[in-house]
Amino acid sequence: MRGAGTAVVAAALVLLAGCAGGAEKQQDGPGRAVKQPAHATQAAATREIPGVGAALRSRIPAGSRQVVAVYGDGVRSADATIVLYTRNGDLWKRERSWSGHNGKRGWTTDHQEGDRKSPVGVFTLSDAGGVLADPGSGLPYHRSPAFAAPRSWAKSHWHDFDLVIAIDYNRVKGTSPLDPTRPQGQSKGGGIWLHMDHGSGTSACVSQSKADMEYLLRTLDPALHPVVVMGDRAHLAA
Repeated sequence: MRGAGTAVVAAALVLLAGCAGGAEKQQDGPGRAVKQPAHATQAAATREIPGVGAALRSRIPAGSRQVVAVYGDGVRSADATIVLYTRNGDLWKRERSWSGHNGKRGWTTDHQEGDRKSPVGVFTLSDAGGVLADPGSGLPYHRSPAFAAPRSWAKSHWHDFDLVIAIDYNRVKGTSPLDPTRPQGQSKGGGIWLHMDHGSGTSACVSQSKADMEYLLRTLDPALHPVVVMGDRAHLAA
């Protein structure tokens, strides 16, 4: 049993390094200040999600009624704006928006392990977890101390994975975000999550404040088939 436990811890560390960058995290700069959640005034509902063009719009499943849109400031920027939209009939309504971060080297349409860029695309959101107790997640929540960031990382990163939502990029749905299985192969990377923010870019994940993570966990509903649409603004608009 001790060997099995060691294997689980080792797999968890691989996933954590893939998402958050391991020891290199200590070299992160302070980045921009994280703004308080922007509880936007009600906007008029629209037939299309603003800023999302035909290429990515066509990849949103027909049954999806919740979209987390991550608008990267630029292809080489680590800064992003995150917006939750819900669909009622044929109309998309902007529910709430806030600031966050993406990969420290920006965005890519061909993500590779270790490139420090977030993948552009549309991905389902199926599973969540973290160090902390379930805050009332609508998604299946996998609590484990194995999510904890190594204490060899900078202290500012220790709570990155207190709450996470797995982005279904190169992973098996219906499993813990810590599951290391990568269907497209190791070279395509993995372990890409929505997680708590430390004030600067990530290794490929999307990060936001604890309050925003709690809000998403309590709001995303599997029955509404939530997805994330993510990328820099130029790629999103294509």
